[in-house]
Amino acid sequence: MNSYVVDASVAAKWFADEPHSGQALRLLESGDRMSAPDLLLLEMDSLACKWMRRGLVSAKEAREFRRVLRLQNIRYHPAASLAAPAFEIASATGSSFYDCLYLALAVALKAPMVTADKRLFRSISGSPLAEHILWIGDFAA
Repeated sequence: MNSYVVDASVAAKWFADEPHSGQALRLLESGDRMSAPDLLLLEMDSLACKWMRRGLVSAKEAREFRRVLRLQNIRYHPAASLAAPAFEIASATGSSFYDCLYLALAVALKAPMVTADKRLFRSISGSPLAEHILWIGDFAA
């Protein structure tokens, strides 16, 4: 069994038919261990609200989306405990602090972070942290 850190860009693809949704669903259904900072739940709640505002989902569908997400087998880690290493990574890479919370968790767990955020992936893939990030398009269950 493999272990992965998943970010919100991957989790969003579990609920929306977008490029790389198939790979994201394979990861979800793989039985592999998944971890994330607890920030993931807040990011996904924000996304559900955005989808409602844009008329993409109803309030009922957004509530179901939130419920289903919380049923997934994801081990959540307190984001506050990742703040110091995330700050150092963000300072060194120029990536957003929030993205670096996921990356800091990947480093701590020695598990690759899977992302569908192309800009983040490109910025990290050329750095010493490249071994800690995996593009969703390259994921094979």
